[in-house]
Amino acid sequence: MLIKLILLIVFFSIMLAIGFYCRKHSTDVNGFVLGGRTVGPWLTAFAFGTSYFSAVVFVGYAGQFGWKYGISATWAGIGNALIGSLLAWVILGRRTRIMTQHLDSATMPQFFEARFGSRSLKIAASVITFIFLIPYTASLYNGLSRLFAMAFSIDYTICVIVMAVLTGIYVIAGGYMATAINDFIQGIIMLFGICAVIVAVLKSQGGFLAALDGMGHIVDETVSTTPGIFASFFGPDPVNLLGVVLLTSLGTWGLPQMVQKFYAIKSEKSISTGTIVSTAFAFIVAGGCYFLGGFGRLFSDRIDIAANGYDSIIPTMLSELPDLLIALVVILVLSASMSTLSSLVLTSSSTLTLDLLKDNYIKDMDEKKQVTVMRWLIVVFVAISVILAIIQYRSNVTFIAQLMGVSWGALAGAFLAPFLYGLYWKKTSQAGVWISFIFSTLVMLANIFVRPSFPVLLQSPINAGAFCMIAGLIIVPIVSLVTPKPDKKLVEEAFACYEEKVLVPQSAALGETSNK
Repeated sequence: MLIKLILLIVFFSIMLAIGFYCRKHSTDVNGFVLGGRTVGPWLTAFAFGTSYFSAVVFVGYAGQFGWKYGISATWAGIGNALIGSLLAWVILGRRTRIMTQHLDSATMPQFFEARFGSRSLKIAASVITFIFLIPYTASLYNGLSRLFAMAFSIDYTICVIVMAVLTGIYVIAGGYMATAINDFIQGIIMLFGICAVIVAVLKSQGGFLAALDGMGHIVDETVSTTPGIFASFFGPDPVNLLGVVLLTSLGTWGLPQMVQKFYAIKSEKSISTGTIVSTAFAFIVAGGCYFLGGFGRLFSDRIDIAANGYDSIIPTMLSELPDLLIALVVILVLSASMSTLSSLVLTSSSTLTLDLLKDNYIKDMDEKKQVTVMRWLIVVFVAISVILAIIQYRSNVTFIAQLMGVSWGALAGAFLAPFLYGLYWKKTSQAGVWISFIFSTLVMLANIFVRPSFPVLLQSPINAGAFCMIAGLIIVPIVSLVTPKPDKKLVEEAFACYEEKVLVPQSAALGETSNK
């Protein structure tokens, strides 16, 4: 217990010290929200990765999908690395940085306003962002509480409040730069922690080959009668597994808190280095989490899904590890959750301030006042999410994956297609963007309240979210082609940034030479 407490105190002290150290970078809006667009490749890559993976993945998704799909759940981690990280950086990274700076947009709603010439789009996007980030935030506390209860027997309410207060302090003090530096430290902890935990858990089962052999002998006739199905390449349900891969991987392309990391990129080198680092991070952390969860059924004699839910699987797997490793796991999940929480609260507060309150409700907001309002809204957002997390817990609604599925599905379904087409396709229209917003929001709200009336395949929030993303990619171009064309001058002005000439060294690009 002493070791655990010492590690926690050291961890929290470092996080807070960095927050106060970075106050000098958060005196204006650009510094508070984007770190002055001067964040280097390693900080940007780790900020992207740690915002991506949290207790939701480690406790909720890894446990639930590892139990359902066995070792094949590792495909979700591979998809997160290749689609959610590698392709996201390659396809969105450079163009996002160039156009958002050209349009002087610090948030995704601001991008929609400037790119499509519509203040109404900005307001709608900010409302959707605020509403659907709250259930995601509540799910972070839920996952963390399971591990704290296992390691310290601490009351859930105290755990939630302490985590929220400490995260809020360093975000309020240091803004984006503080979150980026803390994300880097927390990312290092996550990398070493997940590797150590996997080794320890497999060792407790006799090693990797013995554990794999054990999975091959498990039969659950309610899922499949095929022998060895939980140790197979695609598992017992590849169709639903594909839905998980799509939502958790492609979803990052439309999440405001993820895309906003590209706004802060410092240079061309940051993009190339960040792509490699972020992808490697995702392979290790996400791949490791789902791989670990894939062995959950080996502990079925100690797990009661009916009584405690899927969220109890990972904590049960870790409960008999040595104290030092349990302490490391607690710090690991704390790191993952606090990094994601800091990103969510900063995104939500900046969106509400810059996109909803400024000019619409509060006139003549100077830089200092905008930063002050954002700081107060961080307090409000954290308080609301804490209250909802406690209510959710007291009501015994403890399925992390469902909360995150609704949040990711609504946000990514609404924003992915408009943002992607907005960066690449000049014919994208306001109407196409509006239909994408409305369609995904209504589908995910309906999935919450009238889920039984959905087709069986879409009753899962995961599959419904993946459906919304794919549908958006089809809806936006079709609607754009049959509705009034966007203003040509507005479009050409937005895309002019890609045609600007820049000088680069020959090591970056070959120049034209004559054959004389």
